[in-house]
Amino acid sequence: MTRPPQSFGLVGRSGSGKTTLAVRLIPELKSRGYRVSTVKHTHHAVDIDRPGKDSYAHREAGAEEVMIASAKRWALMHELRGEEEPKMDALVAIMTPVDLILIEGFKNHAYPKLEVYRPTLGKSPLYKTDPAIIAVAGDEKPDDLSRPYLDLNDTATIADFILDTVGLEKKKESS
Repeated sequence: MTRPPQSFGLVGRSGSGKTTLAVRLIPELKSRGYRVSTVKHTHHAVDIDRPGKDSYAHREAGAEEVMIASAKRWALMHELRGEEEPKMDALVAIMTPVDLILIEGFKNHAYPKLEVYRPTLGKSPLYKTDPAIIAVAGDEKPDDLSRPYLDLNDTATIADFILDTVGLEKKKESS
């Protein structure tokens, strides 16, 4: 039986820098020899297809799933057609096994998360009401913080924290 991938979340208010951090963490973790995938949650309608394309016509005709494939990548689109939005765990379960899955968003799910928080944005922090947020990364440490604080610009330390949290052994860094 294959071990399920370890997963760790990045959450925060819009504009806080979650995606920027994820985009820095992926090559950092890969340089250490880990296979990394991501899941990105959005509240917006996602459509990677467009009218005039054959795959769009397949979906419009009622196909439950449409896979598009080329020599460089493939994508599977699953139409919910009124079904409930899938839970994060269900989505992770259908992904190809890797060492670590970084999850951006899904802030209401209980899994270990790091909040990207910048007080200068003037938005309320999530860590005050979410016990699953086990650390905060930012550019200014909040005075009332009772969990670990990480410098948002120190990608290597954040990667170390994530690896320690999910229980992945640190591999020797690539040169």
